[in-house]
Amino acid sequence: MTPPDSAPSASSSSSSFRDRVRSAASPRPDVTELDVRSSPAEPVGLFLDWLDAAVDAGVVQPHAFVLSTASSASGPTARTLLLKDVDEAFWFTSSSLSPKGRQIAEDERVALTFLWAAQGRQVRVTGSAVAGPREVAEQDFRHRHPDSRAVAIAVPQSTEVDDEAAAEAALDRARSRVEADDELVPDDWTAYRVLPVSVEFWQATIGRDQVRVRYDRVGDDWRRASLWP
Repeated sequence: MTPPDSAPSASSSSSSFRDRVRSAASPRPDVTELDVRSSPAEPVGLFLDWLDAAVDAGVVQPHAFVLSTASSASGPTARTLLLKDVDEAFWFTSSSLSPKGRQIAEDERVALTFLWAAQGRQVRVTGSAVAGPREVAEQDFRHRHPDSRAVAIAVPQSTEVDDEAAAEAALDRARSRVEADDELVPDDWTAYRVLPVSVEFWQATIGRDQVRVRYDRVGDDWRRASLWP
């Protein structure tokens, strides 16, 4: 009798995985070379140059980034958000009652990761997230699509939904509130500004090489350094 087929070993499965990912397409960066000697003295200008290049190249949602937070209860967590603005800080909005809002209230240290894979570029930002002016949060909320505003006020973000009918009824009530009051903004809606203490730029090159430049805040100035790959 022929024995039943055995499950693939971990080594063969791992080898197959490596073969698949090694054959995947790699970035073919057609961008200005990153050179620490000619890069700006501060990081925001370089970030905006890279963001503009991503927009011009047709990158889908180039302002998307991964926000990483942590708390003593949950440990580190991450999710993708959209950047709202950049000045000396990086801005995003969310409910202060959301998991990320509660984590920021416990520990304001956060990390932002921007990846423009097709261009072989990544930017990592670390710093502190603090609430910005209330009027900024209000303006942001009022510019959101009415359905998005209704979702934000219907049920607290990330709440487990045990009763779909009840959730839909809450959403219908929220839509009615939004339609009745176009100025409605929930108290928990917050505009966060991340004041960076470190910004690292990573750029792939043809082949397996990479170039890395990191900016570290020193007082009111920035220290710039090239990092070994």
